[in-house]
Amino acid sequence: MKALISIDYTNDFVATDGKLTTGEAGQAIESELVTLTQAFLEAGEYVVFAIDAHDPADQYHPENKLFPPHNVIGTSGRKLYGSLETLYEAHQEKETAYWIDKRHYSAFSGTDLDIRLRERGIRELYLTGVCTDICVLHTAVDAYNLGYQLVIPEKCVASFDEVGHEWALRHFKNTLGARII
Repeated sequence: MKALISIDYTNDFVATDGKLTTGEAGQAIESELVTLTQAFLEAGEYVVFAIDAHDPADQYHPENKLFPPHNVIGTSGRKLYGSLETLYEAHQEKETAYWIDKRHYSAFSGTDLDIRLRERGIRELYLTGVCTDICVLHTAVDAYNLGYQLVIPEKCVASFDEVGHEWALRHFKNTLGARII
């Protein structure tokens, strides 16, 4: 069994005026990302939307010192970018689309993601979204450590740091044994 984890593909990370945007790099993957997500949903495969949820007043959260406020709870910056939002809205009531609020880079950190995947017998994860070298990377490392097989659709991940993006793709393949497609 397989699942798709859609990581942080939100207005704040992708829109031109996003608070911590990947800009054109993130926008360029929209069509491929939406097509793949739609294929998973239509096949009845499990799709998880793992989305940053931040409170800029949280003085203990380390990201508040590292990055400008982004994906702030209750703002439009947390909405999925472009046509992915429409696709999610059409499937959110079905048990194949699940939204996780996450506080940390990894979709596994402090969430019930591992439990939900194991309940469904899922062993293979397709990781999509942004940023390749931050949240996608940390999710991949945790997934690897939990024994999941990884697939990274290269045209469905992006970063605001091209060097970091390329490094992460090599790391997925050479260190985590991911299949890059």
